[in-house]
Amino acid sequence: MKKVYTILLLVCFIQTGHAQNDSIPRTEFTKMYLPVWQEAVRHCLDVAVSMPENSYNYKPTDVSKTFAEQMVHIAAANTLLTKRYVQGIEVKPNTPEASKMTKNEILDFMIKSFAYTTHVVVTIEQKQLDDSCTMYHSGTIVSRAFALFYVQDHMANHRAKANLYLRMNAIEPPKYTW
Repeated sequence: MKKVYTILLLVCFIQTGHAQNDSIPRTEFTKMYLPVWQEAVRHCLDVAVSMPENSYNYKPTDVSKTFAEQMVHIAAANTLLTKRYVQGIEVKPNTPEASKMTKNEILDFMIKSFAYTTHVVVTIEQKQLDDSCTMYHSGTIVSRAFALFYVQDHMANHRAKANLYLRMNAIEPPKYTW
């Protein structure tokens, strides 16, 4: 079953790659950032695929998110943070309930979220990247370009937790590729 998911993801990325060849990022920063973002996305999806569906409800403690909740949180927050900080769009959290989703639905939700941010990275103009925004939790003022690093850092934080969930279930996490 894992091979089927991997093939599905590879097809999605091949199609995404062809679409992106038609749309080269518009700024020097996003030309540099896009391959880094794409590698982070690939690694995150590899982690999501690695957990068997019957373990998506696993959580290491009562106060922890389940694996499914981690993956759904990554996807929902990815879109929210991209809209709020990179694009400057007022948006409220709207996270679906992970326990009501299948593994395939969660993977689809993640792929769509990552595609959204990828589209923003490819199409955003330098003027908007140079604008500033105020980070919600810290109050720190940063450029919208810098906010893209926050989007990726947030994903990496929750992906790392999910990596531990894999290990706690005696599953070897995907190799880190950087």
